[in-house]
Amino acid sequence: MKIKLIMVDDHPLVRRGIEAAVRLEEDLELMGCASNGTEALQLISEHQPQVALIDLRLQNEHGLSIVRKGREICPDTRFIILTSYSTEEEIQGAIKEDVDGYVLKEALPEELIAAIHTVSQGRKYFDPAVVQFAMGQGRYSKKPDVGELTQRELEVLRALGRGLNNSGIAGELFISEHTVKKHVGAILEKLNLKDRTQAALFAVSKGLHKTNQAI
Repeated sequence: MKIKLIMVDDHPLVRRGIEAAVRLEEDLELMGCASNGTEALQLISEHQPQVALIDLRLQNEHGLSIVRKGREICPDTRFIILTSYSTEEEIQGAIKEDVDGYVLKEALPEELIAAIHTVSQGRKYFDPAVVQFAMGQGRYSKKPDVGELTQRELEVLRALGRGLNNSGIAGELFISEHTVKKHVGAILEKLNLKDRTQAALFAVSKGLHKTNQAI
């Protein structure tokens, strides 16, 4: 069975390039292309795609808004964000919206195809360049190891991966915000991470935000 997908991008050349790459894959079927949110939601409603490729920065709207509205129409659709470059704020926003994939437009066609296949199977895909940027790889002497965390710290890390703030984490775990801050500080120190964005991306990249077991 072919993987049905749609694409949302307001740049014709980008749409044509991605369309050409997708049409070379026998197991992918591009159901339609949109240039704005209204067209995108119509395509999602009509085709119920397994995967939707969404440009992060459309001319008059934000891609994450389409993700939120699209999920209301078709909860089973998996969303991959496409963008030319990323800021920490945008990465954090994507994590909070629990997007399934995040790919830079400079990626090779085979990388985009790999991302589509990965998310269609229920797994996350974050562009290696995005992960490297957010995690600040190369600046640290050791790799993050969840084995160093206590059970409570692991629970807080999972919550960070779901985009929760301190108040949300406190309410979920029935602890004070002050305690949450202490746990976040311990997580950053033990995992040798710089900030909450790095911690959240680490949790997502390891699948910790959707599992009850450390991996």
